[in-house]
Amino acid sequence: MRMINTLGRIISIAFLCGIFVGPSGAGENALRSAGQGQSAKERPYLDAALKTARWLEQTAVQTSHGLAWPADPNDPKTTNNSLYAGTPGPVLFFLELYASTGNPEFLKVARAGADELLAALPAERGTGLYEGLSGIGFTLEEVFKAAKDMKYRDGFLNGLKRISESAVKAGRGIEWDKVTDIISGSAGTGLFLLYAYQELRDKTWLDLAEQAGWRLIDLGRPEKNGLKWAMDPDFPRLMPNFSHGTAGIAYFLAALYDAAGKKEYIEAALDGGRYLVSIAKTDGNACLIFHNEPDGKNLFYLGWCHGPVGTAQLFRRLYGITGDKNWMGWLEKSAHGIMDSGIPEKETDGFWNNDGICCGLAGVGDFFLNLYRMTKNLHYLNFCQRVTKKLMAKATIEDGRMKWIQAEHRVRPELLIAQTGLMQGAAGIGLFLLHLDAFEERKWPRIVLPDSVFVHDLMSLK
Repeated sequence: MRMINTLGRIISIAFLCGIFVGPSGAGENALRSAGQGQSAKERPYLDAALKTARWLEQTAVQTSHGLAWPADPNDPKTTNNSLYAGTPGPVLFFLELYASTGNPEFLKVARAGADELLAALPAERGTGLYEGLSGIGFTLEEVFKAAKDMKYRDGFLNGLKRISESAVKAGRGIEWDKVTDIISGSAGTGLFLLYAYQELRDKTWLDLAEQAGWRLIDLGRPEKNGLKWAMDPDFPRLMPNFSHGTAGIAYFLAALYDAAGKKEYIEAALDGGRYLVSIAKTDGNACLIFHNEPDGKNLFYLGWCHGPVGTAQLFRRLYGITGDKNWMGWLEKSAHGIMDSGIPEKETDGFWNNDGICCGLAGVGDFFLNLYRMTKNLHYLNFCQRVTKKLMAKATIEDGRMKWIQAEHRVRPELLIAQTGLMQGAAGIGLFLLHLDAFEERKWPRIVLPDSVFVHDLMSLK
């Protein structure tokens, strides 16, 4: 679920709403055949991704600069440039499809979308990762790496320059507005700056990320022997999980420690982790953290935005840094919280009719695929199979084109839309399908988002 900052005020949009492969074995074969009835030589997930590509090609809008995608193909006003729901999502999907197939036509589509983003760059005012310049910049750099055309690198650098110029001194560091989170705030922008540092090896961007980190440390609120963060001091609710709260901010601070090595960053990240486990619901062997305080303490989401799929990434990062097996234990408990919930066969209050990366089936499936790659625990692979089977069954196929009609908003189950974007639509679901195909083909992913700890870790084992 995402929220957009407009003139310093938070308006809720959806408040409630490369892959490592081990030796071939029974687990991989089981995933290949899960619900498919296909022979070992066929690639059902690539086939589904190609059908998804046909639908995305059909929904693209030709502009004077290139191609754009409305989030809702039936509503041209939903066309936007956010990584969350706009044109960047299909661009990244087509880049991954190009890497999977070698077909230059898919790179051509990705470039047309990137050309539209280049034209839109001067008008973009936000700096965030999923809402703003950081998401556009990430997409342009990924296109540059595939196409080797300097205009996309120049767009990436221009976005970085504007992010630097718009930073405002605050406390011991900097901020861009009052928002702290992964979606549109300093934590997400900071992750993009770390990505830029990795791409360019220019310490300018690490230094800027560190300044963002110092400001976030200043804003941490002590509680329960740890720290928690508000998305915005003026917003009436605190959301502890990944997209808008403590888990995402602590994740950035842990990533900052990995890059810069200063103990203050990991200490603050650990404080965030300690706060989260102190408020976790731990029935049985599970770990679930409520949606928000003060009035959402009995609501438990299961996906990336406000649930274990996102928050467990922090636990994985803390384990990787400290070697403390307790953090790995919290990761495993987060997985059990999902597995014991009754999904995907049934829906819950926090897991409704949603198929996307942010709140639904594709995000959960990708999480469990990554857990299997990391642990080789077949229970995780089996759960991924069940989620994938449900996801494929929910697809709508018309004239060889595949889409998913779903409810983005938990509180509006009647509002059913087939979206195009990364986090709530076909582009993100298609990326998951390509991850499944890469897993079977013993390949690595082309696109790794700046906030994806699992794939970064697994690729380091290459």
